[in-house]
Amino acid sequence: MITELQTERLQLRKMQVSDSPALFKIWSDPEVTRFMNVRCFTAENQAIEMIQLLDDLSQDNKAIRFSIIHKESGEIIGSCGYNAFNFANGTAEIGYDLAKSYWGKGYASEAVSSLVDYAFSSWKLKRIEAKVDPRNLNSIKLLQKLDFSFEGTLKKTEGVEEAFNDLHLYLKSTI
Repeated sequence: MITELQTERLQLRKMQVSDSPALFKIWSDPEVTRFMNVRCFTAENQAIEMIQLLDDLSQDNKAIRFSIIHKESGEIIGSCGYNAFNFANGTAEIGYDLAKSYWGKGYASEAVSSLVDYAFSSWKLKRIEAKVDPRNLNSIKLLQKLDFSFEGTLKKTEGVEEAFNDLHLYLKSTI
């Protein structure tokens, strides 16, 4: 399984427990977690538990999550990765988040583009999916910019805080 990807301005490195202070800072911002499928974190041990869960998934080749590191500063500015793989069907689902201070500067686009390119070129996957809260207009714009197309709405599919939300499914495909 790949553990690192490089872009012009970013290093995507498989998450490590030592990343927990920086990721906790990001995941404890209610504006960052507003459209995520987790509650806003309130303690660093939640970040450690999340990193360990994601590591377990990667050990089983079910998913992998990367810390997004700004090359110039060395700072962790977010995370991204493959939330799920289905190699038999040639598909993967991606996800991403970014510290608010880095929004609007093209970093999410750069990271997601790297994930998509790697999945299509190295793994020869045929389909990359992203599930997005319909209210998350910035994420929708990012996916549209990267030529993802709207495939449909998954009704009441994701539960957060006892509420089940709709999700929009976006797709990029080589077929």
